[in-house]
Amino acid sequence: MDKTTTLLLFFLFTFLTTTFSKNLCNRDDKTTLLKIKKALNNPYHLASWDPRTDCCSWYCLECGDATVNHRVTALTIFSGRISGQIPPEVGDLSYLQTLVFRKLTNLTGGIQPTIAKLQNLRTLRLSWTNLTGPVPGFLSQLKNLQYLDLSFNDLSGSIPSSLSLLPNLLSIDLSRNKLTGSIPKSFGSFPAKVPDLYLSHNQLSGSIPKTLGNMDFSHIDFSRNKLGGDASMLFGANKTTWYIDLSRNMFKFDLSRVVIPKTLGILDLNHNGITGNIPVQWTEAPLQFFNISYNRLCGRIPSGGNLQAFDSYSYFHNKCLCGAPLDSCK
Repeated sequence: MDKTTTLLLFFLFTFLTTTFSKNLCNRDDKTTLLKIKKALNNPYHLASWDPRTDCCSWYCLECGDATVNHRVTALTIFSGRISGQIPPEVGDLSYLQTLVFRKLTNLTGGIQPTIAKLQNLRTLRLSWTNLTGPVPGFLSQLKNLQYLDLSFNDLSGSIPSSLSLLPNLLSIDLSRNKLTGSIPKSFGSFPAKVPDLYLSHNQLSGSIPKTLGNMDFSHIDFSRNKLGGDASMLFGANKTTWYIDLSRNMFKFDLSRVVIPKTLGILDLNHNGITGNIPVQWTEAPLQFFNISYNRLCGRIPSGGNLQAFDSYSYFHNKCLCGAPLDSCK
């Protein structure tokens, strides 16, 4: 095959693929996307959103395959110079499975109510923005939602108990907001899978509902709140928990009675009012990170397992703990 024939075939292939690709983008989706771009003040970040081109090739977007007629299934706007509020038109992208607005410090206002129309949504990530207002109860209408991330915002008010109604939820991250009130009792009765629960760096208060003891959480982070009382129900020999962070709260319970899961790898209880001693059973856990400093613990640190793998900073500022890595017991 000579060079001329090769070039002709190349240009023919390019022409055919370009012509075919122009037919991929759904007309209604393209119209909606251009409205979203306009509502966000036509930012340079969305410069590829040209009405003359196929929207399935635009930056920040993904389209599904032929089984969904190439409808837009993912809108991910990340780390751009974008200002304004979440456009209501996002609710018109009815085939969306993923919606992300992340690291957009000039994105303000509340969580757009039209998001409730997105019944195919599996991932909703609105994080590292300046969104304000409450965590809306209408999110419980998104029955296919698996991942909810509203972290690093300025959201306020209480956590809606209706979030526990979501049957497919795998993770809830509401950390680093200004949420108040208590943890909903309903979080002890998720209908199917037990989601990872990240509520750290808020202003939550009160006690942990006893109902949460019925759940086998994999990851729990309640750190840096104003929670108090007993948290021992989160532990248990028959659970498969890997990660528990309850640090910098006001918890008060007897550690001597706590049996931890043999799967526990991360445990942080620092800066609370926990009493008692460290059970010998704790040497059986595959701990990779451990901190019980700044409590009111006493007694000998059990030998064995990974407990001596951590330095004195994991244990200091307790009432009368002793033994390696601290000073010997008298």
